[in-house]
Amino acid sequence: MGPRLCVAASLLLAAAAGAQQPSPKAPFTLQEVMIPMRDGVRLQTVILTPLDKSGPLPILFRRTPYGVPAAPPEQMPSSWKELAQDGYIFVIQNLRGRFKSEGVFKLTSQVDLTDSTATNETTDAYDSIDWLVTHVPNNGNVGMFGVSYDGLTTALALLHPHPALKAISEQASPVDQWMNDDDHRYGALRESYAFEYAVLEQADKHQNTHFAFETYDTYAWYLALGPLANINERYLHGSIPYWNDVVAHPDYDDFWKKEAWIRQLHASTVPNLNVAGFWDQEDPWGPWQIFRHAAEHDPDHTNFVVAGPWYHGQWRAPKGDSIGLIALGGHETAREFRETIEAPFFRHYLYGRGAKPAWQAATFQSGSNRWRTYAVWPPQEAKPTNLYLHADGTLSFDPPRAGQYREYVSDPANPVPYRQRPISPTYPGGDWRTWEVADQRFVDGRPDVLTFVSAPLEHDLTITGEVAADLFAATSGSDADFVVKLIDVYPEDAQANAWDAEAGPAPGQYARSVNGYELPIAMEVRRGRYVASYERPRPLAPNTPIEWHIPLRDRDHVFLKGHRLMVQVQSTWFPLIDRNPQRFVPSIYRATAADYVQATQRVYCSPSRPSHIVLPVVPQ
Repeated sequence: MGPRLCVAASLLLAAAAGAQQPSPKAPFTLQEVMIPMRDGVRLQTVILTPLDKSGPLPILFRRTPYGVPAAPPEQMPSSWKELAQDGYIFVIQNLRGRFKSEGVFKLTSQVDLTDSTATNETTDAYDSIDWLVTHVPNNGNVGMFGVSYDGLTTALALLHPHPALKAISEQASPVDQWMNDDDHRYGALRESYAFEYAVLEQADKHQNTHFAFETYDTYAWYLALGPLANINERYLHGSIPYWNDVVAHPDYDDFWKKEAWIRQLHASTVPNLNVAGFWDQEDPWGPWQIFRHAAEHDPDHTNFVVAGPWYHGQWRAPKGDSIGLIALGGHETAREFRETIEAPFFRHYLYGRGAKPAWQAATFQSGSNRWRTYAVWPPQEAKPTNLYLHADGTLSFDPPRAGQYREYVSDPANPVPYRQRPISPTYPGGDWRTWEVADQRFVDGRPDVLTFVSAPLEHDLTITGEVAADLFAATSGSDADFVVKLIDVYPEDAQANAWDAEAGPAPGQYARSVNGYELPIAMEVRRGRYVASYERPRPLAPNTPIEWHIPLRDRDHVFLKGHRLMVQVQSTWFPLIDRNPQRFVPSIYRATAADYVQATQRVYCSPSRPSHIVLPVVPQ
């Protein structure tokens, strides 16, 4: 299923449309064409050719649902600067059914390669490249790149690449919209995102539409909304096809499996620079799955992954020298990525100059704030190590020798907000981009959030690779969610005061400190009805402890000496995740108000049921 509006992609579009400060001379000429597909549908395409072009150039191609520029940029977009120094023809195309492109926009990533008459994003990419290399003077080499939905359309070209497609960089592409990324997390609906994005892209063919909330705090709006069925009943009335599909398919059925295009990828078909953000609030999972699927057959070693301390698309920002309040040690990580990784990658494969990457994975390691490269990912020296939750609220690497459980009451009528209120809409703007690095102290003291904390670290602790949680937990209900957060707690004196000792801080300045900051490193949710089977949901046996495996994705982070580790466990995360009624119903999307009940949740911390986090610890 298609990924969601990438802030970086929209910024890039604005820049390409001339939103930056004007300069005396445009660096490109612009030509708009309508490229025919195999079924006769024509797609609106803009070709930006450098004015100082000398000789045939490669083409860099991007396919988007968000619109193409109407005029050439008045100065070089900052996110293109490093690429443009080598010289490329930039081509941007609207997907079928968007803006002036003909056809119907289905907001789908389904690809059927067995049907020679079918059209989809894979065949549209192939046909477009075929037309471009024939009608646009070029050196015969085409590359594709893009973030989010543009990353998806880039990645889908891997399934049947045109011979002229010599390199791609899919960046934050989703791969399986039920299992993770934009719309769900292991079947738990990302309510606010899925609803608001479906409206954004399908309410009007000719523009991106922001839903008009009549309540300022969207947490209050979604809570007052009640059951999910009220979205169609009160607001959409069946007018948004994708939302209709979401609520018609609550489980991992054939509809979602066909959307999961990654199930068809088992080799590195084109040299690919996968790009992921460790704090990507939309598509953090897909690039790692593409990387792993392509690695199944990669004899020429053309499959690479880069990950950094970025929110969704932040690597296309001018600098990337911080994420939220977290500074990155003076590094301009976005510029450094484009200058030292992205541009050399395309230069090698599209110009034949310079060496191919000598590594399989490159990361900007948070905590230590340095670039790292790895011959293989995850590195073999990283050893899975259990960090145990104890019944007294502590964390340690020693397994529990006593204790039973901790418990709390989860109330769907008073869910835990996923970020501090008031919560702005997902689109436009607001705090959506950086909520995954937000200080988690805003939930301190809530009786429905369990907190476990370690002693201050006596030395640096490096984790590199896949992180996971194994909870032994029970509920008094017949369905439940468990959310696990792994947190880096900064010391109280991590940052010196930057204000005058007598005058004190300026308004708002005191809160802009990392002293005592609770920085999320990994967070995820599992839904009880799907613990045994994604395809066939089952009720939980009340008050019966079971093991919940909760993947927390790939990480590269150093918990510094003097910091503490923290784990938070809760059962609501609203309105990021829809409320679980906590009483089993065949479909949560058809639940009634009477189905939502309080439940007592127990997290076990005993020798026989040792809840723990699995950390990929790199020895000192």
